[in-house]
Amino acid sequence: MEDHANLSRAVPPSQAGFGGLIGQSAPMQLLYELIGKVSQSTSPVLIIGETGTGKELVARAIHFKGLRREKAFVPVDCSALTPTLVESELFGHIKGAFTGADRSKWGLLQTAHEGTIFLDEIGELLLFLQAKLLRALQEKEIRPVGSTERTPIDVRVIAATNRDLEAGVWKGTFRQDLYFRLNVVQIRLPALRERKVDIPLLVTHFLDKFSDPKQPVRALSDEALRRLMAYDWPGNVRELENAIECALVLSSNSVLTAHDLASVPYGASAPNAPHSNELVPLEELERRAITNALREMGGDKLGAARLLGIGKTTLYRKLRAYATNPAPTRHEPSEGH
Repeated sequence: MEDHANLSRAVPPSQAGFGGLIGQSAPMQLLYELIGKVSQSTSPVLIIGETGTGKELVARAIHFKGLRREKAFVPVDCSALTPTLVESELFGHIKGAFTGADRSKWGLLQTAHEGTIFLDEIGELLLFLQAKLLRALQEKEIRPVGSTERTPIDVRVIAATNRDLEAGVWKGTFRQDLYFRLNVVQIRLPALRERKVDIPLLVTHFLDKFSDPKQPVRALSDEALRRLMAYDWPGNVRELENAIECALVLSSNSVLTAHDLASVPYGASAPNAPHSNELVPLEELERRAITNALREMGGDKLGAARLLGIGKTTLYRKLRAYATNPAPTRHEPSEGH
């Protein structure tokens, strides 16, 4: 009977209290530390990261660990707002303000009063609305569409973008004064290619999320692992999640194979990928990754830690554990068995 890679024995996939963020690499450890600090203030935060890196998860973690966690968290996708209604959506309107306004309506900024408003894809906001948003944040009050009265607001603003807002300032597509207002604390999210050591943990999570509870998938073939680790994931965690969900739909057994990963292009070999046809437990994959990195760096532990994207203390701790519990010797099956 074939051995299966027992994914349930992998390192716990997320940090408790960080809202579903998954990873234990050095970039993620720094991110958790920063979230912990930022959550204890009410200063504006600008989250910068590629598509699929988890910007809203970070915003939610900051809010729900923070001083305003008992109040509303209001997410706003600025790129999805209808241009003709975006002003009303953000600032609200009074009855009769325009055709179809048969009743007054609170805007999203007012809905977030005493809580947090998350302005996703802030770089997509139209220039005239950037000016009105800046005024609202500076004066801490809004004027609904059609109204002559101003309404006080008290909101914490977390904005996010996958665009280069500084370049937008130079091009004149984004207001410099609004950029300075939002960019009090900046958080840059790592791309998945910069923390590939977290891929096994993410795979564990997505298999738990999408596999059939009656026939859960707990194993990956060696080739499947190698394929996942070799690819650079331009769509980041969201692309990996979609790939695992697709693979589970295509898979017909309890072992996920490279054949099931039809949506994942083949990439160059990764330094931490295995090189045999066996099914590899994730703990063993991690051990091999560290061994290969040390070999490539000529025994330089700090260099190996940087190559793997983990902290030096994490590497030292794992090496001590490996010294205490050596890898089991693998025996070739006898002829005729």
